[in-house]
Amino acid sequence: MRQTLFLIPHEIFGLPVFGVGWALLALSVLLMARLLWARQHRQPLGDVISSEAVMWVIVAAAIVFLLPAVELKNLAGQPVGMAIRGYGAMMLAGVVAAVGLAAVRAKNRGLEPEVIFSLAPWVFIGGIVGARLFYVIQYRDKFIADTIGATIRNIVAFTEGGLVVYGSIVGGLIAALFYISRHRLPVWKLGDAIIPCIFLGIFLGRIGCLLNGCCYGGRCEEGWASVQFPPGSPVYQEQLYNGELLGIQVDPITLRIDEVTPGGLADRVGIAVGDRLEKIEATVPPTTTAPLDIPGDQVPRGARAVIDGKIYTWAADQLPGRALPVQAVQVFSSVSALVLCCLLCGLSYIVRREGAVMMYGFAGYAVLRFVLEIIRVDEGGQFGTELSISQWVSICVLVGSVVGLIWLHQKRPPAVASASSS
Repeated sequence: MRQTLFLIPHEIFGLPVFGVGWALLALSVLLMARLLWARQHRQPLGDVISSEAVMWVIVAAAIVFLLPAVELKNLAGQPVGMAIRGYGAMMLAGVVAAVGLAAVRAKNRGLEPEVIFSLAPWVFIGGIVGARLFYVIQYRDKFIADTIGATIRNIVAFTEGGLVVYGSIVGGLIAALFYISRHRLPVWKLGDAIIPCIFLGIFLGRIGCLLNGCCYGGRCEEGWASVQFPPGSPVYQEQLYNGELLGIQVDPITLRIDEVTPGGLADRVGIAVGDRLEKIEATVPPTTTAPLDIPGDQVPRGARAVIDGKIYTWAADQLPGRALPVQAVQVFSSVSALVLCCLLCGLSYIVRREGAVMMYGFAGYAVLRFVLEIIRVDEGGQFGTELSISQWVSICVLVGSVVGLIWLHQKRPPAVASASSS
């Protein structure tokens, strides 16, 4: 796990990077270079300014107002810099790889690659909005803050995790259909070209999940198919709050301790079977002793447990250095998405009926996601069942894909042979 790849510092040589600082200075240099280039190529400066002014103003406003607001702060509330997250970096890599492959596949189907490049921003924005909206609706209680501004910041901080693949597919599909219908493009041919590439993006995106520590699996024995996450990860926090890392098993209804691991942290301080757990929470060191040169979310936390009215505390260095092993679902998801992408690309050489590869892609992912949800534990059952929301969506997608394949084979004639696909 590596949530933060690196941190862009708040200041360099005493001048802020964002706000009125280095980034704005760099933008000013770029603007001057752009105007000089236009003058050398005898482009009317008035035309350049009128056509590009809005873009430059938006970028400048983002540097001055938006980027300083998303800088991370230390425990004293002072900005320390902006984090480049592993999740966001891998998501961007997935988008670039998917668009590149889609451009190649479109060209092999007699379409101009520029169609993909023009369509990509619509799909990307629609996918991000759909993925985030799906997640926010599903976990809406996590985003409510004390102020409206803080709530909005929680919602838009998607680069730290919190995107649902199905939401991105639905949102991207809606945006793509809008663009395709507006420009009268061949929907079935484009679908066959694009859908396999989505799974290449998922392949890289799930590596981002591994770096971020989200979308984790259930507890298992240590082995080749397991991973252990460090303090600060969602898995570690969950195991801390439910008592596993302290060495206790708690009845979820009565909150009585059913089991105490011999030699564990709880056992060493005299916690016994039958005691009642009131709460376990993380503790933050005071600002007088906490390091102020790192973001507050990276400061090691201790733990406090209240059991039968008695308080037990552990410092950060007394807690386990790793979470207990869990299923490596992120790795399984990543590898299976790459396999599905390769299979669909190979299927493109065999299946010539337009739209079929797209439907097979939807159906294949529905089956994979349903199975993977069995070993994931970050989503609870929905509608009074043990099936997660993603499993219910998988069932709907699979049924829709099968109906779509039947319709394609019954109603549409086979497409004329086209150039080979990749």
